[in-house]
Amino acid sequence: MSQREWIEKDFYKELGVSSGASQDEIKKAYRKLARDLHPDSNPGDTKAEERFKSVSEANAVLSDPAKRKEYDETRRMFAGGGGGGRAYGGGFTPGAGGGFSQDFNIGDIFGQAGGTGAAGDGGLGDLLGGLFNRGGGGGRAAARPRRGSDVETETTLGFREAAQGVTVPLRMTSPSPCTTCHGSGAKPGTSPRVCPHCNGAGVVSRNQGAFGFSEPCDDCRGTGSIIDDPCTDCSGTGIQNRTRTITVRIPPGVSDGQKIRLAGQGEAGLRGAPSGDLYVTVHVSQDKVFGRQGDDLTLVLPVSYSELVLGTTVSVPTLDGRVGVKVPAGTADGRILRVRGRGVPKRGAAGGAGDLLVTVKVAVPQALDSDATDALKRYQEAEKASGFEPRAGWAGA
Repeated sequence: MSQREWIEKDFYKELGVSSGASQDEIKKAYRKLARDLHPDSNPGDTKAEERFKSVSEANAVLSDPAKRKEYDETRRMFAGGGGGGRAYGGGFTPGAGGGFSQDFNIGDIFGQAGGTGAAGDGGLGDLLGGLFNRGGGGGRAAARPRRGSDVETETTLGFREAAQGVTVPLRMTSPSPCTTCHGSGAKPGTSPRVCPHCNGAGVVSRNQGAFGFSEPCDDCRGTGSIIDDPCTDCSGTGIQNRTRTITVRIPPGVSDGQKIRLAGQGEAGLRGAPSGDLYVTVHVSQDKVFGRQGDDLTLVLPVSYSELVLGTTVSVPTLDGRVGVKVPAGTADGRILRVRGRGVPKRGAAGGAGDLLVTVKVAVPQALDSDATDALKRYQEAEKASGFEPRAGWAGA
C-alpha cells in the first residue's frame, strides 16, 4: 500500500466501528471479524484472506492509542480544507472533499527520497515516521554510541571497615579501551570516517507497504562509522581484555549486600563509546563484639548481679576508642543503655552517627569458694527478711 492509499484508507470502516469507538469496542469488532475471516475458517477463499489482512492492518493501528491518535491527526490534515487552501507538494490543494490532485507529490511532504532516505525536517514524514517505525528517518538521526556493558564484582570487608569506611584495591580482568588506539578502533594517525550509506546514523529505513522499518546498517554494522585502517592490537574494536587494579573508596556505613556504583569503570564501549559502570557488591563479616541495627551499634555488656544492684561505671569499646557507661543502681538484667552519637556514621547530607546500644547481661559464676558461698547465703537470708519476693505477682502467685 502506498502512502497515498494509506491516508485515504478508512480503518474504522474496515472494522465496522465509528471514529469515536472505544478501545474495547475496537477490540471486540476485530476479534469477531478475525474469527470469521481467518484463512483456516475459509480455505481457498482469496477474498476472505484479503479482507482478513485489511482487518488486521486496521487493528494494528487503531488498537494502539498512540498510532490511532497520529492516524486521526494525519487524516484530519488532508480532509475538510485543512491547511487553509495552501498548495502542498506539486500543486496539491486540500479541498472540501479531501481528495488528491493528479500532480500531487506526497514525497515532497514526507521529505523522503527513496526507501532508505532521510525524512525532511518538520514535514509530515516526522508524524508518519512516528506512526510507522516510531523513529522518523534513519539517516537524519545522530548515531548512538554503543555504551559498554556494566560489570559486577564482589568484595568482603570486616565489620569495622564497613562501618568506618575503607579504601580497597580490586584486581579484575575485563574489556577495557585499547591503549594503542585509545578506543577509536583506528590505527594511530588515522580516524574513522562517517558511513556514507546511513550518514552516520547506524540504521537505515525501508518501506514495506504502508509501514516503514528501521534496521542496522550493513555497511557499518550499526556503528555509524567505517574504519579503513583498523588498529592491529584490537582488530578495530577499540577494546582489549586486560587486567587492571581499581582503587575503590567504600563509604562509611555500608551494609552487607549493598552495591557500590563506580561510573565509567565497567566494560569499555565499542570504538570509543562510553564505558559501562562497575557495581561492587559488599559483603560484611560479623564482629565478635558489635552488632548493627541500621545506624546504631549494638553490644552485650556482661555485668555481675552486685553491679546491677549497687550500680557502677563500665568501660566499653566503640568504633574509635572506649567510653564509660554508667549502670544505675537497681538496673534490671537485659536493660538497654544508650550512648548517643557513638554508632555507625550516617550516610547522606544529614551526617552525624547513630547511637551505641548497650544491653546489660548478668554473668552467673559457675563456681564459688566457701567464703563467697557463705556470703551469698547470708545475703539470701537478708533478702528474704527484707520482704523481697522475685516472683511476686508472677503466674498468679
